Parts: sequence; C-alpha cells; structure tokens
Amino acid sequence: MSDSTVTEPDGREETAAPRAVTGENRPGRPRRPRPRRPRLWFEILLVAVSYWTYSLVRNAVPEQRDAALRNADWIWRFEHAIGVGVEQTVNHAANSVSWLIIGMNYYYATLHFIITLGVLVWLYRWHPGRYAATRLVLFATTAVALLGYYLFPLAPPRLMRGGHFVDTVMVHHTWGSMASGDLKHMSNQYAAMPSMHIGWSLWCGLTVCALASVPWVRVLGLLYPALTLVVIVATANHFWLDAVGGVLCLAFGFTAARLCYGSLPYALPRLVPRPAGRAWGSAPSV
Repeated sequence: MSDSTVTEPDGREETAAPRAVTGENRPGRPRRPRPRRPRLWFEILLVAVSYWTYSLVRNAVPEQRDAALRNADWIWRFEHAIGVGVEQTVNHAANSVSWLIIGMNYYYATLHFIITLGVLVWLYRWHPGRYAATRLVLFATTAVALLGYYLFPLAPPRLMRGGHFVDTVMVHHTWGSMASGDLKHMSNQYAAMPSMHIGWSLWCGLTVCALASVPWVRVLGLLYPALTLVVIVATANHFWLDAVGGVLCLAFGFTAARLCYGSLPYALPRLVPRPAGRAWGSAPSV
C-alpha cells in the first residue's frame, strides 16, 4: 500500500488519503468517492444554490393553516399528557427580561446562518479532506427536513389558537425571525417541524467538538446547540419536539454520509493531496 503524504509548513509530513485499492474499492464493487480538496468557487456556488433551492421549496409548501393548527394543538396536548409541556413557562419567563429576550430574538435571526457558514469555511480551510463528507451531512439533513414540512405542517407555538404564547419579535419590535413581523410573508409560517435551527446547530456543535484541538472551543461547540434549543423555545418559534425532529434529520444525514464514504466524516483524513505538480501546505488545526 502506498500512502500519499503532504508536507506541513514546519516541514512535518502528514499521511493523506491512501491511493491503494482497499477492500471497499475493489474491482466489481461500487466505488466510494475519495476525499479530495474542494474548489472554492464551486463550493460558494453550491452552497448558494442549495440554500436558495431549499428556501424556494420550503416556501412553496402549501401553508395548510387548519392542519398546522390542529397538529400544534395535538403536540401541545401530547406534551402535557407526558408532563413535558414547558414551552409556555420558558417563553413567559424569558419575555419578562427585556434585554434577554431581545438578545434571543437576534440570536434566532442571525447565528443560524453565521455560525453554519463559519463552520463550513473552517472545514474548507483546515479540514479539506473531511469537508465534502461533512457538507453532505448538512445537505442531506436539510433535504430530508423538507419532507417534514410537506407531511406534517405545524404552526409554531406563537401562532396557536388560545395558546397564550408571546410572539417576542412582534412585542419587542426587533428585527428577528423571517416568520414574524413584516418578513412573515416571505416565509412559510407552518413549517416548524422539524427545526433546522436545531439540525444545523447540532451539526455545527458536533463538528467543532469532534475536530477542534482547543478544549474550550470544543466546549463552545457543545454549548451552541443547547443554547439554541433554549432560544427556539423561549421565542415561541418551536416546540421542543420540533428539536427532536431536527435531531432525527441529522441522524439521517450522518447515515447518508456513512453509506457514501464508508466512514463517518470525522474519521476521514484531514488533508488530501493536491493534483500532481502543485504543492500546498495546510495551516495548523484549530
């Protein structure tokens, strides 16, 4: 077996993806994609087109208001029946502290995109061998979520009939969720299940925790989805069961990547060789 090596800036050599034919890529068997260095222009285009397509499809789902409200009532009754209907208590408690709930409104509106894109950039720069597989997890997670929006329309708690929840964006006049205020006509109001705030934040958290070398950064990675769960409930944008749906979608995403690459993304080589004749170095891992 012949392994490719990549020279680091300090002169060290690190083993990259093996070039020998393994049991998984023997003749006659389906070939799995090998990790390869992503192309920046292609990745920017792919992410932009994919998110545009996701938003288009999500917003094209018929807003089945009556069914969505019935489903919200059912989830609310079910949660109370098993003793976990805490969303209203959390919503009212957070809303009683103005600076806290306003901060949560902005958290909900911005970090969902900023941190996800930041992790993608970090992967591209410092973990190119793992980038494509980890990106596949995110894309598969998002794609399967669209089925949930079609099959189980769900109103968020703030839109429930007689739910007595506070729509915190409307009350505090903050620029917030695409599902509140003047922006609500640009987004499907009844696509709360599953929560991609949880699906994406957990993807970010697991990726950072698995690959970061700095302990406090790994801790922040784990805290991010936990805090996101508090925010989506406190702002009355989701039931906590929506978060369970997001976790299940992420599990599907990891399964898809495992089947495609024959390994979990984090177990793939960090570095991959450049095409012949083009040497490159990688920055130290973070």
